[in-house]
Amino acid sequence: MLPKLAIEFDVSAAVAGSVITWFALAYRGFQLVHGPIGDRLGKLRTIAGALLLAGVASCACAAATSVESLALYRFAVGMTAGAVIPLSFAYIGDNIPFESRQAMLGRFIGGILLGQTSGPLLGGLFSDWIGWRYTFLVPGVAFVVIGLLLAHASRGERVASDPARSSVLRVYLTLFRQPLVQAMCIFVAFESFIFSGLFAYFGVYMHDAFAFSFTVIGLCLAGFGVGGVAYSMSVKFLMGRIGQAGIVRTGGALLLFAHLLLGLVPHPWLVFPLIVIIGFGFLMLHNTMQTFATEMAPGARGAGVALFAFALFFAQALGVSIVGEFIDSEMMQSTGFAPLFCAVGIALALLAWIFAGWIKRRAN
Repeated sequence: MLPKLAIEFDVSAAVAGSVITWFALAYRGFQLVHGPIGDRLGKLRTIAGALLLAGVASCACAAATSVESLALYRFAVGMTAGAVIPLSFAYIGDNIPFESRQAMLGRFIGGILLGQTSGPLLGGLFSDWIGWRYTFLVPGVAFVVIGLLLAHASRGERVASDPARSSVLRVYLTLFRQPLVQAMCIFVAFESFIFSGLFAYFGVYMHDAFAFSFTVIGLCLAGFGVGGVAYSMSVKFLMGRIGQAGIVRTGGALLLFAHLLLGLVPHPWLVFPLIVIIGFGFLMLHNTMQTFATEMAPGARGAGVALFAFALFFAQALGVSIVGEFIDSEMMQSTGFAPLFCAVGIALALLAWIFAGWIKRRAN
């Protein structure tokens, strides 16, 4: 949508990009606030309120008269919508026994991936056929409708815990002293730093290595969602056959295999199936981490999951920045992407092996 917004408001694409920047900052930063609110007021009730506010803000985006006002309204959408996914994970943690939780979270992630895959497609169709403003209006109305339904469903919701009425900062300082919280935040930070830093530039790799069109690049990247959905459909079977540690080790092996092949045997026909494998393998590792994240602070589960998400996003931004610097370096010009793919594959496999060992030790 950025080219359309740039034309509509007579600004450069870089200025129009502020719409994305301000949304991302609010979405990530305010999750640390939503967690404690969900713990105190009820997670489903907080999600419903956040969706109603996000719906109003999204409808306001459709009426924006300048790129500055659109960026402000998108900030408001990110500030409120950021509550939905972390508190949903925490709500599942409150209501689903740990032994059944990974399968439920896997199905929930399947829904997220379907949204992430279809959202840009629908946004493009709306922009081309009925106007970019409907890209904000339609989700805005949907947010309001779903928020009202959840508000009704949250009547009588029991607050699972009664956390101390202390400041947000004190809540997080208390949480971070707990060994399980420390471990999960470290694990997900390393995972996000290693994986996201390179994955953000997969499109650049495909364009440089194979001269793929942007449409083909988009279709190939959608393979990540295909792999994730395939995992969500098979997670219950995998849990019964190989358990959590086995899922993590297998995921690490798949990530190693796919990254090494992309780096050492570059071929255009291998890209899509290997990205599907990466999506499957990554969800095997990440979904297991998410499951433990929902258990790391049962008395303040919303805040715990929010802290986990913050560690993920912070490490993701750091990884993308550092890999971007390497891609612009002279060394990259001479070596290409091969060393990056190999290093990331090996690092993810090592992380998976260490995490699987930690799961085994914890079980014993």
